[in-house]
Amino acid sequence: MLGGTKEADRSDQPKTQQPVSKYTGVKSKAISYVYTTQRELALTFNGMADRASMTTLLDELDRYQIKATFFLPGMRVAEEPDIAKDILSRGHEIENNTLNGVDLSKLTYDQMYKEIHLANQVIQKETGVIPRYVRTKTGEYNDDIRLAAAHNGQSAVISYSLFLHNWNKETELQKKNYIRKYINRGGIITLDTVENKQLAESISLIAAAAKDVGYAFVPLSKLVQEGGERKPLEAIEGHDAAKVNADYKSAAYNLVYRKETSRKEVALTFDDWGTDVTVTKILDILDQYHIKASFFLRADGVERNPNLARAIAEAGHDVGNHTYSHPVLSSLTPAQLQNEVVKAHQIITEAIQEKPAMIFRPPTGEINADEARIISAAGYHMIADFNVDPNDWNRSRTADQIVKTITEEMKSGSIILLHMLDDLHTIEAMPEAIEKLKGKGYTFVRVSDLLNQGR
Repeated sequence: MLGGTKEADRSDQPKTQQPVSKYTGVKSKAISYVYTTQRELALTFNGMADRASMTTLLDELDRYQIKATFFLPGMRVAEEPDIAKDILSRGHEIENNTLNGVDLSKLTYDQMYKEIHLANQVIQKETGVIPRYVRTKTGEYNDDIRLAAAHNGQSAVISYSLFLHNWNKETELQKKNYIRKYINRGGIITLDTVENKQLAESISLIAAAAKDVGYAFVPLSKLVQEGGERKPLEAIEGHDAAKVNADYKSAAYNLVYRKETSRKEVALTFDDWGTDVTVTKILDILDQYHIKASFFLRADGVERNPNLARAIAEAGHDVGNHTYSHPVLSSLTPAQLQNEVVKAHQIITEAIQEKPAMIFRPPTGEINADEARIISAAGYHMIADFNVDPNDWNRSRTADQIVKTITEEMKSGSIILLHMLDDLHTIEAMPEAIEKLKGKGYTFVRVSDLLNQGR
């Protein structure tokens, strides 16, 4: 996948001055993020600014020890090859940003091919690098662009998970929170070296956000090489375990708030969705204490960041269903409720690449018998509510208050409700709560384990 093709050695390539027929082979891959649970992402740049700006940018990357990938227009490399060579000498990668840094989607196939082909030739001539990837000016692509890329020997057309433009009167906190959303495992962050007038500030924010969660920036080729291939939904066993089913009036269900047991076992559960910064810190605390927990995922968040859901599953935790959009159940028709459950099931299944724990957690914990039957008929017969609720979703609740509620309300078989939302005091409260419960003799199990030990 990562090998380029030296155009001069390919006798089957048409001469660029003649009309080029559309390629009939396999299209290049299209990559906007890499499927991986490694704590890595890539920082990439489009274009080549003036020498002073590029030197400042490279110095800033050196300051934060970031190795990046630069998509350079062939014409700029021809004009100032020394800048391209400086990029390489500092340990960064160079890839193809077309000959003139244009939007290929507005061109004919012949023009697309030549823009990529001539840029490849210039970059190789001036730097010795054979580009493996191509990116258009905007990062957008279509099937013809992917064909033209493959025609030229490019293994992939690269888009992005975030294209960061200029800031516009945002506060420092707003900037920080915006960047935080896009520090994702396998993410590809892009800035334009000419368009973006705040490169140094943006790199500082990006570096700080990655450091906060413990993620590393790696060259794009390394990220892609170490990434995996996601199976399509239909190829995953259990993808159809949830289906719309109008025959729900007599459906049996098991709704549990707490397990009656003599064992001093309790289950930690986490609802909703958050950024990598929050969820990874939760995972690290659980790993530190050797605890397996249960996560009930809001699937519209999973849809935007499937790698994080996969990381939860790979860590051995339950991955359950918390609907697609977190609606109030009583506001939905039966059909709407089942669609929420089924859509969430499919998105979560494709993200984690396996059948989820078939356990449903109602948003807000509110559910009646009719709603339980509707959900059960769709395939989720086990509904796990909770009996310990420290209201950690309320940002005014301190860590001490969260710990106090958990320890006072705890019983054997309890199911504890916590949240993976950003900017709560949950992460701060977790170590003390865990240690206090362990001190009282409690052990921690997943909800699936708790409920499978008899009824």
